Amino acid sequence: MNGMEPRREPEDGFRHIELDETQSTNLECLERARNGDPGNLWITARRQTGGRARRGRSWVSERGNLYASLLLIDPAPLERLASLPLAVSLAVYDAVRRELPQDVDVRIKWPNDVLVEGCKTSGILLEGELLKGGHHALVIGCGINIAHKPAEALYPVTSLAERGATCSPEILFARLYESMDRLLKIWNRGEGTSVLVEQWKQVAVGIGAPVTVNLPDRSLQGVFSGIDAQGMLLLDLPDGSRQAIAAGDVFFLGQERS
Repeated sequence: MNGMEPRREPEDGFRHIELDETQSTNLECLERARNGDPGNLWITARRQTGGRARRGRSWVSERGNLYASLLLIDPAPLERLASLPLAVSLAVYDAVRRELPQDVDVRIKWPNDVLVEGCKTSGILLEGELLKGGHHALVIGCGINIAHKPAEALYPVTSLAERGATCSPEILFARLYESMDRLLKIWNRGEGTSVLVEQWKQVAVGIGAPVTVNLPDRSLQGVFSGIDAQGMLLLDLPDGSRQAIAAGDVFFLGQERS
């Protein structure tokens, strides 16, 4: 079968390993994948010594916040993986929403930031690696500010405690475990993406608003008109054209930073 070595299937459901301290829960997952772990494995840690965010940025990793990574092996054909962040962001949104007072505003900012009262409270980092034997490891890393928040950040930031939540990392992880299981089943290896697109739009922030999108090599300004069937941002440019963007940093009007 395409030269792939047989791989032992994981037990039904997710397994969970809880660590006191590690460099990075994502790195722990990748190392276990290289050593033959069958996947469907959550690793959580009370503290990270080298937490990472997108584009190589560091992630504040003090005790009291949630640091969790989920290892999946061959989660979907590679061409369908672009829609996975929709499921992941909705799972984090659901976990956070359930622990906050109902009058607190919770939204998703493209591509996968969860905002509480307009301030970032979580980070999601997806990393993949081709393994020996042809299998593909994918790690979903989730960091959520419960008790602490970074002193400096690209965006306004907050913690759940600041907004009225009283949950522990263990309780919030239990919420995330449940919601991730449910959303990944809906995603169904990319076949359920259309359902997730509609759910995502219902809780998204900024659709129809002017934005700046910082790409690795340039910045674009236009109107955020929504997302396409694979979760890519659709940007209406001043010249009347529309561009689909797979990854970038989005800033709303008046929020731009270099």
